[in-house]
Amino acid sequence: MTQCTCCATAGQEELASRLMPMVEKYRGKKGATIPLLAEIQKSFGYLPEDALHFVAKALDMPAAELFGVATFYSMFRLEPEGKYVIRLCRGTACHVQGSALVGAQIQRYLGIPEGKTTEDGMFTLQYVACLGCCSLAPVMMVGDEVHGKLTPESAVTILETYRKKEEGR
Repeated sequence: MTQCTCCATAGQEELASRLMPMVEKYRGKKGATIPLLAEIQKSFGYLPEDALHFVAKALDMPAAELFGVATFYSMFRLEPEGKYVIRLCRGTACHVQGSALVGAQIQRYLGIPEGKTTEDGMFTLQYVACLGCCSLAPVMMVGDEVHGKLTPESAVTILETYRKKEEGR
């Protein structure tokens, strides 16, 4: 494995050791940007900015190209996700049953807007088009668990149980 000159600085060596095998795997291959980004995200859990700059330099391509693809596709994340990802349904049935009010209350409780992660890294809030649980509207998933027939108050109570579980109470 060849190490490029951009790896010379301290702290870059660990990054280089993780990324260079990916860089070499996709070097010179057409249409490799999405699979390369997917592999980086699988390795790190998200797409760290320094990793994208490293890969761009190693492949002699503009970093803007990688960032452009990463920000265009919703499957890519530029920030780490929380331990618990909250997916709040915004489909028609959920919307009609008050998911907007539930979402507003969750945002107030967590102190974050949609798409962000709490400072403690516990929760990430995402709005999704549909969870396919229309009979439970409004509905959210926390990790792999489905919670339905929500009110703003019950949604907060549910999130408090996750927090208490983490605190061992």
